[in-house]
Amino acid sequence: MSKYQILARRYRPQKFVEVVGQEAAVTTLKNAIRLSQVAHGYLFCGSRGVGKTTLARLFAKALNCPEKGTDCEPCGRCASCQEIAFGQSLDVIEIDGASNRGIDDIRQINETVGYAPSSGQYKIYIIDEVHMLTKEAFNALLKTLEEPPEKAKFFFATTEPHKVPSTILSRCQRFDLHRLSIPQMTAKLDQIARELNRAIEPEALYLIASFADGSLRDAESLLDQIFCFSQESQVSGNTVRQMLGLMPQESLFALDRAFSELKTAYAFELVAQLYQTGKDMAHFFEQLIEHYRIIALCKTLGEKALPSEIAARYQQATGLYTASQTLYILDYLLQGEARFSSSLSPRIFLEAALLHIIRSKNRIPVEVLVKKLTELEEALLASDAQGIEPAREPKPTTLQPPIEEPDPEPAPEPDPIGIPPPTLKPVPFRPQATLAAPKPEPAPPPPAPIAPLATPTPAFVEADAKHPSHYDTLMRFAAVELEGNLRRE
Repeated sequence: MSKYQILARRYRPQKFVEVVGQEAAVTTLKNAIRLSQVAHGYLFCGSRGVGKTTLARLFAKALNCPEKGTDCEPCGRCASCQEIAFGQSLDVIEIDGASNRGIDDIRQINETVGYAPSSGQYKIYIIDEVHMLTKEAFNALLKTLEEPPEKAKFFFATTEPHKVPSTILSRCQRFDLHRLSIPQMTAKLDQIARELNRAIEPEALYLIASFADGSLRDAESLLDQIFCFSQESQVSGNTVRQMLGLMPQESLFALDRAFSELKTAYAFELVAQLYQTGKDMAHFFEQLIEHYRIIALCKTLGEKALPSEIAARYQQATGLYTASQTLYILDYLLQGEARFSSSLSPRIFLEAALLHIIRSKNRIPVEVLVKKLTELEEALLASDAQGIEPAREPKPTTLQPPIEEPDPEPAPEPDPIGIPPPTLKPVPFRPQATLAAPKPEPAPPPPAPIAPLATPTPAFVEADAKHPSHYDTLMRFAAVELEGNLRRE
């Protein structure tokens, strides 16, 4: 049976001095032991692989180690340190918060927390992923955490501290562990490779550290996988890219040359190569963003911002871009990242993005346009000032009062056309007293009633009046259509 141990467990820190990148937390914990100011609760927060559980174990080791030195480092040789290292200690109890998250599990802790430690100085409970506990479990733990026994300590670790109730947070000392930097991880990986007698290029170490995203455990796992993948005498950067599914760096440098030469056909060639080799489109887009980020770093901070081996390779690529072009391309890629992830045609989107990058060489920056317009305006003002005589002062003139013009006479109205004027007959004058009352005129006779039009009736209707014919029926329906009602006799 193989006794192989993965690198992440094999090289887990066993002393405070071996912890990478968390100097503030290490110093605080060691001073707490030295000054005998150990709190009853500690909360270690941070992303994955930064050392939360490792620090909790080291702190437990140092508290129960009877042979620790003046630097508060656990000896690692005593029975207590050995039992904690192998997970066999009765005084250091590790609990997985994701599996033991109910109120019954916390009640069991409350029942045993009052017992004295078996061999060590303290009885320590390490609860990993504490944010997974239920609300009832937190409430059950609250009273014990508020007034714990003298010899009981609680160490919590979580990646999501915002899910821990504020009543728990206020009763613990909180340590926020940050992600590790790329130089810190590359130094640790190089140390591991030297101890394993494996040669690896600095570029390969840089790629592993960049891909791990600040997690040392992820970087060690990738290094373990790469050593199994490659049997070369020296692991190269292309080997790491091949294992991680990334495009070769030469493809991106060829894109830089296509940008300088305005070779738009390379956009389609690069995407076709990407599809033929089966690379992940999303990883390539991230690789493209990282490529222009490195160029922007070199443009802004100089080559000292990168390792010497990588800076030498980017020296030529940096000279092909201006600072404004680099920032424009980087901003364009960052804005298109969200649209690329939701695009229904990622290949077409990527081809269009590469075409946009290559054609952006002819793009005139806004600053240059403003400068040219300013220069043109100044030149026009200077030419106008030389070609035009200076304006003379106008002579004073006396203002004359305005001349009032007479109002025009109104035009005569035209006579009406086609309507003759009415003729009035002269009426003889007669005094009113001698006028006789006028005789009433007889009223006109009323008009005679108009007889309805006689409609000739066909002979076949008069022949048989008792039996209506079709003619009668048609006439009735015609009356309905014209008058809206049907009269029956």
